[in-house]
Amino acid sequence: MKTKSTAKWEHTVKDRFLRYVTFDTQSDPSSLTSPSTEKQKILSRVLVEELLQMGIRDAHLDQYGVVYGTIPSNSKKKVPAIAFCSHVDTSPDCSGANVRPIVHKNYQGKDIKLPDDPSVIIRMKEHPDLKSQFGNDIITASGTTLLGADNKGGVAAIMDAANILMKNPNIIHGDVKIIFTPDEEVGRGVDNVDVKKLAASFAYTIDGETAGSIEDETFSADGAEVTIHGVPSHPGFAKGKMVSALKIASLIVSKLPHQLSPELTSGKQGFIHPTSMEGGVEKCTIKFILRDFDDRKLKAHGVLLKKIVKAVTAKYKKAKAEVKITEQYRNMKKILKKNPQVVKFALEALKRSGFKKPILRSIRGGTDGSRLSFMGLPCPNLFAGEHAFHSPYEWVSVQDLEKAAETIIHLVQIWEEKSNSPSTYK
Repeated sequence: MKTKSTAKWEHTVKDRFLRYVTFDTQSDPSSLTSPSTEKQKILSRVLVEELLQMGIRDAHLDQYGVVYGTIPSNSKKKVPAIAFCSHVDTSPDCSGANVRPIVHKNYQGKDIKLPDDPSVIIRMKEHPDLKSQFGNDIITASGTTLLGADNKGGVAAIMDAANILMKNPNIIHGDVKIIFTPDEEVGRGVDNVDVKKLAASFAYTIDGETAGSIEDETFSADGAEVTIHGVPSHPGFAKGKMVSALKIASLIVSKLPHQLSPELTSGKQGFIHPTSMEGGVEKCTIKFILRDFDDRKLKAHGVLLKKIVKAVTAKYKKAKAEVKITEQYRNMKKILKKNPQVVKFALEALKRSGFKKPILRSIRGGTDGSRLSFMGLPCPNLFAGEHAFHSPYEWVSVQDLEKAAETIIHLVQIWEEKSNSPSTYK
């Protein structure tokens, strides 16, 4: 059934999205700069200019590639400032250069064949959320790149909502803060966010999947790096001398519990996932990501990894191994439990946007909101309508993008309405 707008606001989200995805904003995990790629700033400068044109006077881009802006309150009440956040970068997993967006109007359930690579076919049986898109307009890339709906869908929705608020002063709200971050896809999205300058009380990332959904729980995440030092030798004279760090590394990976693999887990199950192995006989490094919804189980994954490394290297007296575990982010649920109104108001906004049964769920991943929550800014994740992200199969519907913008509008109104009673948001 075609999604119908619940409001008569003039949306600009489609045109904005189609324009934004043509910017190559791919981030780089190997870069040590902030942002990791300068090209992210090109789109961010465009966003600042568009915000200024709307009349958002304080819009600016800082040296780290973070965009800030404020839509001032037009309420007579004391309303907490609410921030909306999306990231401009796209994943390093798939090309984001020369994106050619295609609008498939009035979707009727047929396979969507992408012209630049006929082997890339978006089928309903493989993308079940398409069942709710009949009559809608589906946007895809052309087959050789990702689309960039993750997270330019969120960026476009926030920009559309900002434009609506600026053009409709009859919509009453408190201070609305806008923030666009770089490098979310490489885990550094909020490294340089100035929470004090942002001056918000609560926030929402617009970076979710299914329309009508909100995510109030993420993985807790650690990174692990195992470095093995072996003993090199000429292979022709290596007997009794050589100790291969590469072979030891391979043994460590082979000893990982099969049931803790990402490809075999779902729901609330965590995993230990080796993401790369680099090196040779003398030295080899394995990088892992450790994930779980329960912090205690996450810690146990790290303990288990250390035990495996110790047990394997113990068989090689001349080998040495180091295990370094680094905290990445933590489950936002811990913070949001203390601020239940943040999710409660979002669920009400979804209902006002036409979703009779909003979806509250966990995400097997993380968002900028995971870290922002622990930086003093409780921040669940609202849908942007993005699907099959990080791949050439990525898609989003125009109508879902419009709904994301509408949800933002309803949400700021609800915060203003509820400010009658301070106890509702403390």
